[in-house]
Amino acid sequence: MTQYKSDFLNIVAERGFIHQCSNFDALDAILASGQQSAYCGFDPTGKSLHIGHLVPVMMMYWFQKCGHKPYTLVGGATAMIGDPSFKDKTRPVLTVDDIQVNVDSIKHCYAQFITYGTDGNKAEMLNNADWILKLNYMEFLRDYGTCFTVNRMLSFDSVKLRLDREQPLTFLEFNYMILQGYDFMHLYQDKKIILQIGGSDQWGNMINGVDLAHKKLGKELFVLTCPLLTTASGAKMGKTEGGAVWLRGDMTSPYDYWQYWRNTEDADVGKFLKLFTTLPLDEIAKLELLDGADINEAKKVLAFEATKLCHGEQAALDAAETARKTFEQGGVGDDLPFITVTESVLKTGMTMIDALRETGLVTSNGEAKRLIQGGGAKINDASVSDGGQLVTLSDMTDDGYIKLSSGKKKHALIKLT
Repeated sequence: MTQYKSDFLNIVAERGFIHQCSNFDALDAILASGQQSAYCGFDPTGKSLHIGHLVPVMMMYWFQKCGHKPYTLVGGATAMIGDPSFKDKTRPVLTVDDIQVNVDSIKHCYAQFITYGTDGNKAEMLNNADWILKLNYMEFLRDYGTCFTVNRMLSFDSVKLRLDREQPLTFLEFNYMILQGYDFMHLYQDKKIILQIGGSDQWGNMINGVDLAHKKLGKELFVLTCPLLTTASGAKMGKTEGGAVWLRGDMTSPYDYWQYWRNTEDADVGKFLKLFTTLPLDEIAKLELLDGADINEAKKVLAFEATKLCHGEQAALDAAETARKTFEQGGVGDDLPFITVTESVLKTGMTMIDALRETGLVTSNGEAKRLIQGGGAKINDASVSDGGQLVTLSDMTDDGYIKLSSGKKKHALIKLT
């Protein structure tokens, strides 16, 4: 059932993307009137976006599919400050060189979901360093300082939380929300962008741009936020025992990416199918009806479709086949993570604790010990009870590998160089 005049708002509403909007009726009317432009931005504080960033990225995917033009922004300038929103402490300050490396890398993440180009509604990549670094500080204070009151800035939850905890908020960070507000006004003036899309934790920063454009230009701009997701058990989206699930394949392999979605909690399958795949809603509704052991088939569909979007169909097929061989046949697939060691290392032997850590199945010796004590560590599918047990050449299978396992779902191989 349609709720809005615009296709975009109907799609993101039906699929569960919407948290807040500055003015639903006015935004709906302008989106229904013809092609519009929107932007979504992230500071390049790392070399890759991760699954926690994926909801607004998918909103931009649907924005483009509905015929509108998306702009993706990297905060090459604002990354020099660091967003204080809901952070317990000041972010580490990055060098200009570090930021540029991250900017170049993040472009690849966006391009996995959004089509870039110069014609029609093809997306464009922007970097706020191109205009912010040209600002004269005194002129900026004079022209825009009076548009922001400390009273209002202190009212935002992102700031109040830090102050309520009696944690320091530097003047450097206080400037962040002003610069993000300026970004939005500049992008309207330069690119006629009328909408900013982002996570709900960015509401205060985003609404500043709406207020600034209204005060300085007499123009109404819009912000649309998505909820910050947690899993049904309350865990933060995109976080695993091994760390973040990255969108770059060289940081999180397509197989590990596939496995993340395959291991989704039962209660989240329907929600994640709507948010992180492009399957029609009627197909998703059928998958949501599955229960018991059958829900695993829906999880496989989720894993395949999400991996296909991020890494391409062949990578998704390969990951699914590796999982089938590993879990259904008890063998190994081509996509399992592996390390290589010299023959001399295995002649001497490496402890099970070291092997688990080196293959990335655990992140520390302590985690390895707990895994072994709990009965979850295996070598070639045989349980290991002693962390000091040596992994040696005698464990090498006829197929040329040693298989290590952490529980039933995490596996890795040791091969000879």
